[in-house]
Amino acid sequence: MGVKTTVEIAAPLLAEAKALARATNQTLRELIETGLQRVLADRRQASAPFVMPDCSVGHGGVLHPDERWDDGHAMRMYCYMGRDGVPDTIEAVNEMLDEDAAAGAAAPAGVI
Repeated sequence: MGVKTTVEIAAPLLAEAKALARATNQTLRELIETGLQRVLADRRQASAPFVMPDCSVGHGGVLHPDERWDDGHAMRMYCYMGRDGVPDTIEAVNEMLDEDAAAGAAAPAGVI
């Protein structure tokens, strides 16, 4: 059941709304209600807290315990896993890094 109310609307806006209502075969009341519903829904959605979707891959969203997050070179190597000259597992990359460190070697050619 609707409630009657009086609202003051600018004349040009009312004229445009009436024309749209006629063109879409709606009553002015239906057009106004639809517009109010959209505005209120947008406000509710905007005020809802943002929830970051879980886009993690593998390990159930947990960081791999063997990754060396404090080592920039290791992080770059993890990014290149499986590419030319870089092993395809974290463990193998760590082993390669350890061997390189023991030998005093620099990063493999082509890897930053």
